[in-house]
Amino acid sequence: MSQQFVVAPLLVALVTAIATLLTRRFGRVQVILSLLGGFGYLGAVAWLVSKVDPLGASNIFSYQLANWQAPFGITIVADSLSAFMLAFSAVIAFAALVFSASYVDSFGQQVSYHPLFHFMMVGVTGSFLTGDIFNLFVWFEVMLMSSYVLVVFYSGKEHTRAALQYVVLNLVGSAVMLLAIGGLYSTTGTLNMADLARRVANPAAYGDFAIAPVLGLSALLFAVFALKAGLAPFQFWVPSAYRAAPAPVSAMLAGVVKKVGIYAIIRVYFTVFGAAAISGLSLPGMSVPDGGSALLAFYGPILFVMASASIIVGGLGAVARDDIDGLLAYSSIGQVGFIVLPLAIAATAPTEEIRVLGVAAGLVYALNHGFAKGLLFLASGAVYDAVGSEEFPDLGGLTESAPWLSGGFFVGALALIGIPPLSGFFGKMLVFDAAGRASAAGIDGSNAALGVALVGAILTIAYFSRAWNRGFWGEPPLLVRNADAKFSLVAVVVALALAIALLGVGFDVVMQAANAGAEAALDRQGYIDAVLGAGESSGGGHA
Repeated sequence: MSQQFVVAPLLVALVTAIATLLTRRFGRVQVILSLLGGFGYLGAVAWLVSKVDPLGASNIFSYQLANWQAPFGITIVADSLSAFMLAFSAVIAFAALVFSASYVDSFGQQVSYHPLFHFMMVGVTGSFLTGDIFNLFVWFEVMLMSSYVLVVFYSGKEHTRAALQYVVLNLVGSAVMLLAIGGLYSTTGTLNMADLARRVANPAAYGDFAIAPVLGLSALLFAVFALKAGLAPFQFWVPSAYRAAPAPVSAMLAGVVKKVGIYAIIRVYFTVFGAAAISGLSLPGMSVPDGGSALLAFYGPILFVMASASIIVGGLGAVARDDIDGLLAYSSIGQVGFIVLPLAIAATAPTEEIRVLGVAAGLVYALNHGFAKGLLFLASGAVYDAVGSEEFPDLGGLTESAPWLSGGFFVGALALIGIPPLSGFFGKMLVFDAAGRASAAGIDGSNAALGVALVGAILTIAYFSRAWNRGFWGEPPLLVRNADAKFSLVAVVVALALAIALLGVGFDVVMQAANAGAEAALDRQGYIDAVLGAGESSGGGHA
């Protein structure tokens, strides 16, 4: 069976990036090509998702580039996990692209905005589909090099400072990642993730290599993924980068790019290292479940501490901000903690049921955060375009002058707070459900997870209530009374708000897809068979 659909999203994004680069002197043509490419990317992702069929058989497909078979060739893999991440990323990217066509001025668009945007999507797509850990590094770099330029797009002093911090931190992260990958290859003899998964699960069958160095190298990789995801204590680059970038780029950084780090944590630690065991694992002041031998369980307490710190630091930071973008940036730090908290529970769960629930909760929360934060950054951009400021002292009364825009912001805020029937309600409910079931099963730290989630939920209500009261409610000042929000920008915000409402109304489909993604992440043997076997495999029982 032809499996070109596995690489179709990658090819569409790459062709669009090159086409918009070649037509950069012809502004209108370039924008039309960019939008057509974004629409084509949506179609290619829909094709891939229909083949993977996460609501049905949950197939796993692998594509061997140039017919060089794994583990020696380059493998592209599509399963329910990658399909889930690609699906919501494609929708957010298209919305940000349509917004960009009106928001970024014509000179800015000719300064390679569109090629950079699509090269960033090439990196995101490759990261979700790659089957080997070295190419994960390569796709990370493609994504980050584009985002470096997009962060410094406005070239001011503040933007340059933010971009410099962003570039330096990520270059250090890239060097550490390359060092860890080299060490893994030296230790295990492979970079293919399926091959790595079977080798670390049974080192005696593959040269009896020492497994202990894998723990240290996996810790280096983990620090890099946490940096990309903006998890505490690696969150300090987030506020300045998000505030410096154009609004649609901030929407992409928070809604899509950050999720690549989350995906990498799930794929590498649940699928690849999930079956690795090292005797005598321990952490100072923390208990490691499974007798202190499972490498995945070792990361449970670490994930919990980082998720908790992110929720508290991000929530308190957001409450103290006096501008919309700053509030949203700190909110992103806190919300990513909510995504990781159920992953911490899943890493230490003694039963398959709680493990699947924990990963599914993380995926649902990632989807909701992607849509809601993408919507909120775009709404902030539309406010800035209409008013000339997004500082709270300059705002107020936007509900009178821009009711549709205000309504869109309100929906995004309610989604992150978790008000039913919006998708955020189900995401938050699943986080509490996973923590509650873990508590009932007697897992250490699950009661603390419930407490942290509760504090985080209260902080989310606090900072969005403050934002609404200061920015959108009350008597409008002169700047706001004269505001004229562009129809095209408001239309994108309203469309995303409707999408969030539809995701909540049709949540059963989202839940099925998230469950399929979680089962794919835990189906190590299915992944290994699909990549190293016949090239196609139906999802079976978990390894």
